[in-house]
Amino acid sequence: MEESTAGSDVRAYKRRHLIYYLEVYDDETGELLGHLVDITFEGMKLTSKKEIPTGKDFRLRMMLPEEFFQEKVLMIKATSMWSRKDVNPDFFAVGLKAYDLDKDTADIIFGLIERVGFND
Repeated sequence: MEESTAGSDVRAYKRRHLIYYLEVYDDETGELLGHLVDITFEGMKLTSKKEIPTGKDFRLRMMLPEEFFQEKVLMIKATSMWSRKDVNPDFFAVGLKAYDLDKDTADIIFGLIERVGFND
């Protein structure tokens, strides 16, 4: 996920906002990092109660909505690309770039986009 300083967003995939704000955890520490706001095959945006340092690699864990998926958990490797105050000043918006996606993970992300994304 790339954030532009000039105000123009350049992405290969359109962001899809989700009807569920899935909890996203740091799998190494078990700490709740935030809630998933939108996702693409390239990355995701979270809202977080704390600022996330940029350039940090994470192994992210999300519990998937049971009514849409047989899989219970989605694991994604991602790097934090940016973190700034959200529209709600009590939160931070955080951009993460996904990497090393295998076919099963990509299929689940596609399912999230198709089944749980807003039709916009």
